[in-house]
Amino acid sequence: MADDSKASNVGGRYAQALFDLANDENKLAAVEADLKALKAMCAESKDLRSLLASPAFSAEDKGKALGALAVKAKLNPVTRKFLGLLAANGRASALTSVITGFEDLAATARGAVSARVTTAVPLTAAQSKGVAAALRTALGKDPEIETRVDPSLLGGIKVQVGSRLFDASLRSKLDSLKFALKRA
Repeated sequence: MADDSKASNVGGRYAQALFDLANDENKLAAVEADLKALKAMCAESKDLRSLLASPAFSAEDKGKALGALAVKAKLNPVTRKFLGLLAANGRASALTSVITGFEDLAATARGAVSARVTTAVPLTAAQSKGVAAALRTALGKDPEIETRVDPSLLGGIKVQVGSRLFDASLRSKLDSLKFALKRA
């Protein structure tokens, strides 16, 4: 558990550094678009996730792979250099937390709030609008919603805004019930 918070903290520091650099270079939108593309690549490619997470690959190998990926995807030079630095410092495994941290910083800079919504089945357009309206009312800011489908939830919804998590999933309710029955 401590490793997760440590990785998250590292990701947050690197995200802040990248955000400051991109802002100084007036490349905020380009870097944010690059990171969204990288996030999609990580989500789609099991091999890329394995490469980033595995200690079997050296920092140099990870740097070469990320460099080649950046060139192939035609990423902004700021993003390319940052990926090289991340790999050289042995922090390539923190890339997803860096991306998440950067998205949060960019949303805050725009006056919006980043929210991650996870459901058991894909939301309909009407449901998405309802969730956005409820978040707008609760947070007082326009939400930038990232949706994810996780069938293991069985039903309901999980919403994460920053470090706050609202969990109304059937899975968590069943787990709570199971825990209560074990205690009885």
